[in-house]
Amino acid sequence: MIVYTVGTFDLLHVGHLDLLEHCQTLGDTFIVGVASDEVVNSYKPNVPVIPLVQRLSMLKALKCVDDAIPYYKLEYVTACKEIDIDIFVVGEDWGSKPHNLAVEKYLLSQGKKIVQVKYNPQTSSTKIKQNVIAQSYKYDYVLKANTEHS
Repeated sequence: MIVYTVGTFDLLHVGHLDLLEHCQTLGDTFIVGVASDEVVNSYKPNVPVIPLVQRLSMLKALKCVDDAIPYYKLEYVTACKEIDIDIFVVGEDWGSKPHNLAVEKYLLSQGKKIVQVKYNPQTSSTKIKQNVIAQSYKYDYVLKANTEHS
């Protein structure tokens, strides 16, 4: 059984790892589709911090991931056909956007399974970015205060 999931996987963290390890348990082969910067920028205000090639390398290095492949269009049917997946794992925020509905229709017509998972609330790439920004402001403030008192 081939398991497939998709995402950005920017700033790889424990929430990603939990998802990836769970996906691996669902089948024999686990493949991750990784969104290109252009794809991410089509639905998020900022492109990833980590370049696509590096995100792919980090995912491929994990023992729970058999392969990681990029995708350059916000469309999942093509990869699902090419890989001949059995299970497509989606997040709790999947929603009903046209690209999601298209792959759901295809998978159901082929007797494939869609598994929806909850996200790990401990962290997210967004929370990590917010912490970095907050810490940099604090650092700049302390640095400025120390410079003024010198």
